[in-house]
Amino acid sequence: MFNGILGYIIGGAVIGILARFFKPGADPMGWILTILLGIAGAVVGGYLSGMLGVTSRFLVWVIAIVAAIVLLFIYEMLRKKKS
Repeated sequence: MFNGILGYIIGGAVIGILARFFKPGADPMGWILTILLGIAGAVVGGYLSGMLGVTSRFLVWVIAIVAAIVLLFIYEMLRKKKS
């Protein structure tokens, strides 16, 4: 169980960092929020990959990163709405 949780944290960090790297503009958020964003992107991307029948690990990662980028845009829109 601990191995699975640690895998999600490390994978989430990688996906979150890549999403912030590929998305243009400044993203003023800390590393904890980046990891949470990456984990959410991995969960959404994994779900979408399963629905689409994607079996390639590379494509699953690409879909997870794209999902994290979309979540990053949504986060920024909600953050600007509050301000």
